[in-house]
Amino acid sequence: MAPVAEPSPWRDVLDRIDWLRGTSYAVEELTGGLTNVNLKVTHPGGVCVVRVAQHGSSLLAIDRDHEHHNSVAAAAAGVGAPVLDYLPDPGLMVVGWIEGRTYTEDDLRAGTSLDRVAAAVRALHAGPRFANDFDMFALQPRYLEVVTERGFRLPARYRDFEPQTARIRKAFAVRDEPTVPCNNDLLAGNIIDDGEKIWLIDYEYSGNNEATFELGDIWAESGLSLDQLDQLVEAYDGTLLRHRVARARLWGLMSRYGWTLWGSIQDAVSTFDFDFWEWSMQKYDAAVAEFEGPDFDRLLDEAAGDA
Repeated sequence: MAPVAEPSPWRDVLDRIDWLRGTSYAVEELTGGLTNVNLKVTHPGGVCVVRVAQHGSSLLAIDRDHEHHNSVAAAAAGVGAPVLDYLPDPGLMVVGWIEGRTYTEDDLRAGTSLDRVAAAVRALHAGPRFANDFDMFALQPRYLEVVTERGFRLPARYRDFEPQTARIRKAFAVRDEPTVPCNNDLLAGNIIDDGEKIWLIDYEYSGNNEATFELGDIWAESGLSLDQLDQLVEAYDGTLLRHRVARARLWGLMSRYGWTLWGSIQDAVSTFDFDFWEWSMQKYDAAVAEFEGPDFDRLLDEAAGDA
């Protein structure tokens, strides 16, 4: 049976795509996106996903042209979905549908797939350079400026930890780490397993960055154990170096600290039915526990070391 044409509101949006206009297609709104509406479109030529940008992207420092360029590069690296079309004015990007199982945090916490995830991350990092750079030390102050200037909610004591972030940055400056093309937002839902290979999707926050940020962000986003962080870093590097683990863990801390403000901005501007403030506070509480935890000073020393 041919797909049934979808009435508005999505037909008005999807008819902006030349090769869909005038055809019969079925549309399913996918769950999980927090800055896009993601539509699975079954059409006479196959299946694709249309990503529809939502209000507030500019406040979150999302550059849709960079996202498109980097998505094409990730596809060329063999781990990103193929990019089929891009319409910057209405904010549409069309990518190929990947048939597979979308990971959950429990899947990653089980630990059995971490070596395969590390291999996919290595493949992405070995691929073509991205169009832009990503630096959480630059993004976090940018988010903070948006939050404070617009009067958005800020967690209690948030700015009290600025001296600690300065200490992290100083420890990192001891060693000049190269940058590689990174997704920078590899929560479990952006990892798909087709049974043979791991795919990494969604490149809104992508940019050239340190590999250890990617690894630390995976650890932080899914709440992996410290042993699993060791496993992830060792699988990526082929050996276990304490300074690399420390750097990844501190980047995971900076990830939580910075994305806290992403949640504050979304809490104020997003139209999605999602509790962004609760999400934000979970990130912040985990960051505070690391800032004030017994390992912080040791991690700074290890990150600046060479073991």
